[in-house]
Amino acid sequence: MSRPVSELPGLPVTRPAGCPFDPPQELAKLREEEPVVRMVFPDGHVGWLVTSHELVRAVLEDNRFSARFELIHSPLPGAGTKGMLPPAPPGMFGGMDLPESARYRSLLKPRFSSRQMMRLSGRIQEIADEYLDAMEEHGPPMDLVEAYALPIPALVVCELLGVPYSDRESFQSNAIGVNNNDLPTEEQWACLVAIQEYLTELVVAKRTKPGDDLMSELTATDLTDEEIANIAALMLGAGFETTANMIALGTWVLLRNPDQLAAFQSDPDLIDRAVEELLRYLTITHTGARAALEDIELGGQLIKAGESIALSNQAANRDPKKFPDPDTLDLQRQAAGHVAFGRGVHLCMGKDLARVEMRVALPALFNRFPTLRMDIAPEDVPLRFNSDVFGVDRLPVAWDRT
Repeated sequence: MSRPVSELPGLPVTRPAGCPFDPPQELAKLREEEPVVRMVFPDGHVGWLVTSHELVRAVLEDNRFSARFELIHSPLPGAGTKGMLPPAPPGMFGGMDLPESARYRSLLKPRFSSRQMMRLSGRIQEIADEYLDAMEEHGPPMDLVEAYALPIPALVVCELLGVPYSDRESFQSNAIGVNNNDLPTEEQWACLVAIQEYLTELVVAKRTKPGDDLMSELTATDLTDEEIANIAALMLGAGFETTANMIALGTWVLLRNPDQLAAFQSDPDLIDRAVEELLRYLTITHTGARAALEDIELGGQLIKAGESIALSNQAANRDPKKFPDPDTLDLQRQAAGHVAFGRGVHLCMGKDLARVEMRVALPALFNRFPTLRMDIAPEDVPLRFNSDVFGVDRLPVAWDRT
């Protein structure tokens, strides 16, 4: 039987003053007292917010909770009265449920395996070194986002898919636009359409003249041009912004925690744990959403069919029942079990690529510039809170010339 429950007027989004990496304090209180709580979504839908690690993970692993775009009300401020999205177009498997999503994931899974992604580490190191050389030649100060954090994952995903790197800037702009909830729905969809139209033309070219890349490989399957283009759009959209912000914000977090940075610089064997801890600590994909396909009891509450559930990944990854002293960055921590990449059938396809990019990019940066420091006051860093992805638009840094 459901217990009485209060009702939030909206998703808590205000982070503690001076602690931009910490989730809103209200989330911790809810996680302790009401881990499943009623919440009004921006379009007026009354759904639920889930904050504990145990229950967020339970929803992600339960296929009775749908990821279909057309069933989910967005919990993010700025969604306004946009309502739900249209059904996912062919190939956009992130907005599909089983069995439809499995068809695409089964084709892509071998190509994005941990072993396959590790084979890219040498090329990623070459790319990182090229941008570090350019930074060294230019000299400080520099915007780390523009000079290093963004171009590395951009070039990697473009090479992987077979998209000309010269088109990176337009993809970057459109990818950010798709996720910017301050934009009207029409503008967000225009960004997505622009990406899809370009990629559809590229698929046609790949069928005529295939190369050594993922899009060319997919033309040899039974996928249509539209499906391949939408898969590539999904990969490009996910591959630019998320990893770029992990590199940039990860750098800032380490600079703000000099004891952890010292350990990171002195112990190369720490990198794997460090990456997982940064993923947990930052949780840049901070809030997910699902919709109940049937009546389901969760945490003592009855979630009715058709109701949307906001999943606070950031609150789940700071749950003290799962991670002791969760608000402390501890690179020695065993952070296994975090939900930064989701769980279940929608586990992020590019998780191992992101990990390899971070394992290469962060040590390379600090090895090249051991005196790296912020060249901007912390309160002046332009953080982005209005997106599906918590990010930073600009991160000025400096270092001592040798």
